[in-house]
Parts: sequence; C-alpha cells; structure tokens
Amino acid sequence: PTITNPAKNFTAPHFTTPAPLARLDTDHRSFTLMTDTNPAPTTTLPLPSPFSTSTTPLTLISQGAEALLYHTTFLRHSLPIALKYRPPKPYRHPTLDRRLTRQRILAEARILNKCCKEGVPVPAVLGVGAEEGWLAISWSGGEMVKRFLMGVKGGGGGEEGEGQGRGLVERVLRLVGGAVGRLHAAGVVHGDLTSSNMLIEWGREGGGEAKIVLIDFGLAQMGTADEERAVDLYVLERAFGSTHPELEELFAKEVLGAYGESYKGAKVALKRLEDVRMRGRKKSMIG
Repeated sequence: PTITNPAKNFTAPHFTTPAPLARLDTDHRSFTLMTDTNPAPTTTLPLPSPFSTSTTPLTLISQGAEALLYHTTFLRHSLPIALKYRPPKPYRHPTLDRRLTRQRILAEARILNKCCKEGVPVPAVLGVGAEEGWLAISWSGGEMVKRFLMGVKGGGGGEEGEGQGRGLVERVLRLVGGAVGRLHAAGVVHGDLTSSNMLIEWGREGGGEAKIVLIDFGLAQMGTADEERAVDLYVLERAFGSTHPELEELFAKEVLGAYGESYKGAKVALKRLEDVRMRGRKKSMIG
C-alpha cells in the first residue's frame, strides 16, 4: 500500500488528527518523508523492529530534531499507540549514538512510569525498545491545547473550541495549572512545557470531567529543586506569552492559581519564578 499527501499546499498536522505524510516502501519496510516542495521520495528511514514487519500502517504525525512520532497499533490491531522513534544519527559515532539513544529512551520511559504511579496525567508506557530506539505509549484522542485556544480566539477550531467563551478557557487554563502542579509534586520537571505539549480529553461527547494530558517528555528529568520548577513555569509562561498573548492576565490568575492549589510547595516555586523572570528581563535588555 502507498500513503501519500495529495494536498498541493502542505499544512503541518496536529497530534489529534493524523495526516498521511509518508509513503510506505513495502519491499524495504521503511518510510519516506513527503513535502509539498519535494513530493518524490528523497530520504528513507528504516523502521525499528518489530514495526519493520508490522502489517499495520504507520502514520507520521510529527518530526523533531531527535525523534519521529507515528500513529499505529501495538500487540493487537485494536490497541492504538503513539510510537516515538529515535533513528540513528549519522553525524554521531555509532557507539556513542547507541548509548545516548538507549539512555534517553529509558529515561523517558522511567519518568512516564513514575508520573503514572503518582497520578500525573500522562500517556502510559506500553512497550520499550531501548536498543532499537523506540517507545510505545498509549494513544490519546485529545485535542491539542494550542489548537483549542486558537480556535476559541478565532471563533473556530472544532466542535469543542468553536464559539466557546471565556468560562471554558478559564476552565482549561485551570486544568493546565493543576496538571503542572501534580507533575512538580511528583518530583518531575518537564523541560518543554508549551500548549503544544498538552492535550485536552473532554470526556464522552464533550461532557463529564475534562482533563489535561501532558506529552513529549524527551527533555524531562527528575527535579526537586525550586529553581528547576521555577524555570519550568517560566518556559510555560513565555510559551503562552508568545503563542497566546491575549491570555497573559488569565495565565497568571488561572494557570498559576491552580498550580498553587495542586502543589504544596508552590509558594516557594512561585517566589523563585519572580527571580527567574527578573534574570530573563536583564538578559533581554543586555542582549
């Protein structure tokens, strides 16, 4: 089978609606990345075992500097997963590359497992291939927070975001703050908190209790220092200020407010956040 992107003008996909961005080579069991400017196969990336022999199509969701993210199934066809794959880096020595890949895959898996045990809303680890460089985690059908907030601002963005008012935005922001608070209470810092690395699971037909699922723990680490938590919050604050500048006041009130309610050590972390902000301003002034 062949999976191609027929659209002439390429639009970057979001996490919740997988778009066909890769062509499957059935002879070599590999994927070739496709773009609007170069629709022909140019770079072939072999798939890791056991996915190299899988009969289930893999859909490329996103490509980062270090890893590829696919949507596929695992163990059985009825179990959808997100597959994170760190392909070999040709610019690194093979021995060093294998060691770094193994360490990073295992570190991310351990952190996700710890978060699950502590009740932090994150994907569950379903499989690990440390030597091959892959990590299989549970698939979330949630909506990206970034997409939702932009949809509300523009009066669109899907059934959940379209036409919703300030009250729903406040609710989502409080969920974000609560999720980050539980993360820090578990002794974990994310390292890349943005509205793109959070999903909203609304519950059945948009009703019931909604929750935020934190994703992409490639830069996460165990951290119990208030400075580390403050920097984590600062990264999130700057990301919101850049992507959602109209929510600056609500961020301080709802996100940081809910953070303070969900994490007992928040008072010290928020005090340290003020110091981090001050250093950030000085750095911006100096250049």
